[in-house]
Order: sequence, then structure tokens, then C-alpha cells
Amino acid sequence: MAEIKLTQLSHGGGCGCKIAPAVLESILSTAKEKMAFPNLLVGAETSDDAAVYQLNASQAIVATTDFFMPIVDDAYDFGRIAATNALSDIYAMGATPIMALAIVGMPVKVLPVETIRDILSGGESVCHAAGIPLAGGHSIDSPEPIYGLVALGVVHPDQLKRNSEAQDGDVLILGKGLGVGVLAQAMKKGELDDKGYQALIASTTKLNTVGAELAAMDGVHALTDVTGFGLLGHALEVCKGAKLAAHIDMTDVPVIEEARVFAEQGCGPGAIERNLASFGEHVDFGADLPEWQLRLLADPQTSGGLLAAVASEQADEVLARFQRAGFGYAAKIGRLAAGEARVIVR
Repeated sequence: MAEIKLTQLSHGGGCGCKIAPAVLESILSTAKEKMAFPNLLVGAETSDDAAVYQLNASQAIVATTDFFMPIVDDAYDFGRIAATNALSDIYAMGATPIMALAIVGMPVKVLPVETIRDILSGGESVCHAAGIPLAGGHSIDSPEPIYGLVALGVVHPDQLKRNSEAQDGDVLILGKGLGVGVLAQAMKKGELDDKGYQALIASTTKLNTVGAELAAMDGVHALTDVTGFGLLGHALEVCKGAKLAAHIDMTDVPVIEEARVFAEQGCGPGAIERNLASFGEHVDFGADLPEWQLRLLADPQTSGGLLAAVASEQADEVLARFQRAGFGYAAKIGRLAAGEARVIVR
């Protein structure tokens, strides 16, 4: 049998498959009201990373699901990336994962059993690294390969980190470099060398475990993870929730080294244009910013980094915690200030 490239079996890959922000907002416009369940601490109203339900005075359960089509051709790596991405939503709430279930949709008449097994093994390896069981799941026969997890975690209600509670004067810290979507597109075009592929895998399979560590810090006011809507989209969600403006210095935004040259050449997935079209007047770019930088800010980040809004006096300590945890690209990228909910990039 000829080698089957997973990315050729799907119309899109990774978090680039997400429905565009403006379209999703329209679809969910009637589902944003707070539901009448007092123990539901977080629902759909703020587009947060996971739902949170309080069990008792010291425990809340955090629940999320995330799945997508292949972003790479290697089956084991695809499973690892999808599982890492799903668990990131737990860490983005300041929670610790406790269990996961697999979501599996595979074209069983197209893919060899060994390939499907490798995808599942990749996901299982990430759960093992996170110290949790992959306790079951659900599978269907589907025309495109789909894999992901239902992830459950726990957090003390007082240490829950929403995406909507940033404060005026907070420093914005980004945990991973941008450019995952750019690298994935370069790979699909056959232009990515081994060094670039390893950079892609290193970023997308690094668990955002530091999120659980940041939960105990009162100065960390808000957390989210940067995924399919790009840095701009997820920063804008923080701004809307807190009714603040984000001021981002493009010179401080970290970019994965191997992605920069492709970004400068205009390489990137179609989701970039969909994202940019969704932000409209809520984003203000400096007149001197080159086009490739604007596009990079909207690049969908599969299994991207945490974005933290932190009190200025604790920003250095938070950045140091990222760096001690192995996040070499972590950086302060801007501040939040009073003003209309928007992202201003200079």
C-alpha cells in the first residue's frame, strides 16, 4: 500500500479547522446568557476555555473537549498534538487534569489499523506524561480522520482562572512563540525541513502544565490559551470579558525561529484571512507594521501558549515560572489599559 499522508485526507488541519470567530459568534449568539445553575461557575457566556462546575467549597470540576483533523502526516505525532491541545484548556483554567476520554473518527476503509493505533498511542502517551488515565472514549467511521479528547480537571474555586477577569494595568505574558500555522502550511507545501518540523512538534506537544502552578498566584488575574483564533482573537476575548484595551508591542511578540522566514514570504493557512475578517474594527494596527506581521498575529496556533494577564508587580515572577518550566519563548508582550475592548498593536 502506498504511504498515506494524513493531511491529504482532510480539508483542514489542527486548530485551523475552527469555525471563524465572527461565524461562531453568530451561531452561538442565543447561547451566551448565564444559565440558571448557581454551581455553574463558567459556562458559554465569556467564550472561556472550559466549563466549570463547583462541587463543594474546595473543589470544582473543569470539563472541556477539543478535537480536529490532522495537522501533520505522522500518526503518532498527530495523536500527541491533539491530546496536548485538548489538555491545554484544563491548564488554561488554572486546573489540574484528572482524566480524559478519546474522541475518534476515522475512515476505517482508508487508513490501516496500524495507523489508527499509532494516533491513539500518541494521545495516550501525552495523557501518561500528564499523569492521568485515558479511560475510554467513543469512535465512529468518518470520511476524514478526527482525533481529540474530552478532558476533566479539578481546581479550587478560589483559584479558578477565567479569561474575563483581567485588570487595568495588567501585563500580558505569552508562553509560546507564534508560527505553528505557518510551519504546518509550509509542511503541506513540502517546504519544511527536519529542523522546522521538529520545532513544530516541540511547540505543539509541550504541555501547558505551568497553568496549574499559576493558579495559586493572586496576581495572575486571567488566563487563556492561544489556539485557532490566533493571538489577536484570544487577546480580544480577554479584552471583551474585562472591558479593557490591550496594547501589544510587536517587537516583543515571540515568533518560532523556524517560522519567521516562511511568515515573511506570506506563507500561512487560509484561517488567517478568516480570522482577520472577523476582528474588524476591534483591532488597530500600527501603520508601519508589515503585512506578514499582521498575518502572523492571526495565525491559528494549534496547541499554542498560555496568555496570562498579570499584575505588574508579579510579572517578572510569572515570566520566570514559564522559563523554569521550559518555555523558552515566553515573553511580556504588552499591557491592558482602560478603553474600548480592542487590541492595539504597534
